Amino acid sequence: MTDQPRVEIYTKDDCSHCDRVTDLFEGKGVDYEEYNVSENDERFEEMVERTDGRKTAPEVFIDDEHVGGWDDTHELDETGALDELLGIADGEIVDHRPLIIAGTGIAGLTAAIYAGRANNEPLVIEGDEPGGQLTLTTDVANYPGFPEGIGGPDLVNRMKEQATQFGAELKNGIIESVERVEQRSSRPFRVELRNGDVYTADAVIAASGASARTLGIPGEDELMGYGLSTCATCDGAFFRGEDMLVVGGGDAAMEEATFLTKFADTVYIAHRREEFRAEDYWVDRVHEKVEEGEIEIMKNTELIEIHGSQEDGVDHVTLVENDKGHPTDRLDDPETEEFDFDVSAVFYAIGHTPNTNYLEDTGVEMDDEGYLQTKGGDGGGQTETHVPGLFGAGDVVDFHYQQAVTAAGMGSKAALDSDEYLEDRERAGSSAEEAEPAAADD
Repeated sequence: MTDQPRVEIYTKDDCSHCDRVTDLFEGKGVDYEEYNVSENDERFEEMVERTDGRKTAPEVFIDDEHVGGWDDTHELDETGALDELLGIADGEIVDHRPLIIAGTGIAGLTAAIYAGRANNEPLVIEGDEPGGQLTLTTDVANYPGFPEGIGGPDLVNRMKEQATQFGAELKNGIIESVERVEQRSSRPFRVELRNGDVYTADAVIAASGASARTLGIPGEDELMGYGLSTCATCDGAFFRGEDMLVVGGGDAAMEEATFLTKFADTVYIAHRREEFRAEDYWVDRVHEKVEEGEIEIMKNTELIEIHGSQEDGVDHVTLVENDKGHPTDRLDDPETEEFDFDVSAVFYAIGHTPNTNYLEDTGVEMDDEGYLQTKGGDGGGQTETHVPGLFGAGDVVDFHYQQAVTAAGMGSKAALDSDEYLEDRERAGSSAEEAEPAAADD
């Protein structure tokens, strides 16, 4: 590409966000220079200096200007500003597809495989977390067919390859809105991306997953990326030999705490209740690490502030503890203890929020948490919403199981349901054409 700005990307090994940002530039046909800092101390120090102290990866530079990490880069891409920086900005592109799938997690990619095999030419929009939550998992031990386990990014990449082999097209982008246009019966859905691209579709599968929650506490915004992270597998290695804090009590918290023992001096788990929500398998693994002196558990404890600076990272945190649990609800209780605690890194693992805001203009029904309401039950059409042609699969629907294999199952159901819907729609169109009276002779 002529007159292309110089793009530099600092990456590390086993970093899903790094894969996402390089995939983004490759998808745009943009050349870049990649610097892996995992085994290169000189490059790591160079990255820290150029980013004014950031110790996370990836970090992107365009013509020596620091763009930021994955979150910053994809936010620019959402608005079209990244294309402007790269000199490749396009105007609005309008195309029509039989089926658009929102999301490239396990649910979306399974739907893409099935829809591709059904010759429905699915366009799959990757979203702001390409590959979904599984890309943040280093070892998937319970997905059928892999007795030795498989890395989350590896499984996702295999599914992407399989989907494209069957005719699915993957596009990097984020859906800003989906609108049901009733009067345009030939093109019932209008799908607009944040970069201005517009598509129409006969059917849409929402498989856009869920995003990591944050606490909204003092120090969070300033220190995100400077010692605070929502991805232990991405950033844990940057804090070797340090004490680390994991916040949460579910499967993700247990898994991340176990993973971090590879690097940490001690991993502390702060959980606001007495009992963990995680499955027994993960609780047992954590207790094994406790017995080995690698993990310490702080029950009935909550994080209320993170202290530090972007120059020096996280210095310490403030916690509150009450034996009755949920101590932030008991701050006036004299038995609630507030104390400072020294750690150098904090990792959130406190659940997710379904990514469904872009569907509000469709009028689709959601519960109070934003999860899509689908038909369910027995027989076909289980993934249908009450909006004709709109289907839901994966974590946008499932707030209970939230497993890769259940997401895959829902993705296949959504593809089969959408195929039946498209066939019925085509038959109805053909019947209508046949029913039209012949034009009268002059």
